[in-house]
Amino acid sequence: MRLLYLNPNSTGSMTDGIVTAARQAVPGVEVLGWTNHDGPPAIQGPQDGARAVSGLLSRLPEARAAGVDAIVIACFDDTGLEQLRAEAHCPVIGIGQAAMAVAALHRGRFGIVTTLDVSVPVIETNVTAYGHRAACAGVLASGLPVLEVEAGGAAVEAQLVRTILRSRDNGAEVIVLGCAGMSRLKAPLARQSGATLLDGVQCSAHLACALA
Repeated sequence: MRLLYLNPNSTGSMTDGIVTAARQAVPGVEVLGWTNHDGPPAIQGPQDGARAVSGLLSRLPEARAAGVDAIVIACFDDTGLEQLRAEAHCPVIGIGQAAMAVAALHRGRFGIVTTLDVSVPVIETNVTAYGHRAACAGVLASGLPVLEVEAGGAAVEAQLVRTILRSRDNGAEVIVLGCAGMSRLKAPLARQSGATLLDGVQCSAHLACALA
């Protein structure tokens, strides 16, 4: 089985981290990671997302030629999901979609911790579109830009932990990490917060295998 993670942004280090997390989630599955070099450095809000779609669509013939069994959009905004799904030769899912689907299967309500305020309306729209409005306790922005999250470090982790705890105080029993760059931080964030965390990269790897 061959999975393809399409990173809508042009930051190759994020693609590398995403692929590492996906491979750890599904050992033995071939995982490819492609970077959208025509996209912005980070997807932060609807304008960045719109800029990325044409570059993602342009990779679909190559994905068909590579014989991939499923495509995963490696941005929590699920950038271009409907457009790619309509054109691709195989199933297409988003890491946000996958994380919410798994979160909704847990007991109680789930919260989402993301990066900047500009991303909140996009994610809230997706929550409603996927049918999870009743299950979602809210979407909280950490105030951290995507590339700052990707860089990591003690200050970034501390800010994310504070936001995770706010989400739990708001009634969330499970917290979804709302940025692909948070994937590699899942273990330290879980340890520091004591919260049950879900990462969309890991969730999507399992669901993509099931679909394929």
